[in-house]
Amino acid sequence: MRRIDNFKSIIDQYNIIFFDAFGVIKNYKGLVPGIERTFEYLKQQNKEFYIVTNDASRSPSQLASSYHKLGLTAITHDRIVSSGMLTKEYLDLKVNDGIVAYLGTEDSAHYIESSGLHPLPVSQIDQSNIDKVNALIFLDDEGFNWCDDLNKAVNILRKRTIPVIVANTDNAYPVTIHDVSIAIGGLANMIENIVGKEFIRFGKPDSQVFMFAYDLIRDHRAVSKKEIVMVGDTLHTDILGGNKFGLDTVLVLSGNTQPIDAETRMTATGIVPTYVCDSAVIDLGGFDF
Repeated sequence: MRRIDNFKSIIDQYNIIFFDAFGVIKNYKGLVPGIERTFEYLKQQNKEFYIVTNDASRSPSQLASSYHKLGLTAITHDRIVSSGMLTKEYLDLKVNDGIVAYLGTEDSAHYIESSGLHPLPVSQIDQSNIDKVNALIFLDDEGFNWCDDLNKAVNILRKRTIPVIVANTDNAYPVTIHDVSIAIGGLANMIENIVGKEFIRFGKPDSQVFMFAYDLIRDHRAVSKKEIVMVGDTLHTDILGGNKFGLDTVLVLSGNTQPIDAETRMTATGIVPTYVCDSAVIDLGGFDF
């Protein structure tokens, strides 16, 4: 592990950069201050980049639009690789028809609708349609009543032998500099323990999302993993996932992992990035666009 002061010196070594979203590019306040400089530099240097995210709350187009509203127009829908995209791929291959029940926002149902299936919130599942439910998906922690709908999800899974997909494996996410909120992956872990069934998970740290992004690049050119670096703020998802896939990794200290406890966490978990840097914001120094 190398401690690097200027993120620019890291990305200069690679042709392709995979970024996590929350804690790296944006946070609970909006964009990480100065991150626009990084994407301007990537564009000027003709570097290829992708946002590799566990966020399945919206479609890639909607996620890109959320960046545009914050003033970061460099991120377009084709630069976003969401764990929701792997969920869609699974549905295309494994679920032919019927209702797909979900926990999440109406926007998150995009990944079900785009597979030609019928999405219904868990709240709308009852005795009249439960027999037509052929899958259940954990998409987002918002958009439903936690108490009522989590209880209902437990009972759906007691009555139906169906695949259960966790499209966002994050257990928690920061809501302030000091506090976190439970994410849908954390809720899925609880339900899985209650019903005693093994769920299907997409998203970091599993390798599928990295392979999905890797294959997107290989569709238009040859690429080696040595050309790619993964940038993230969380050891157990971004860094572990990138390491497992054989990528160099950068832990930035602008999100889940704070400078005060980064060393302790690395020692405790054994998850070690290639580099540690304060943030993904570059210091231009004397560089002139």
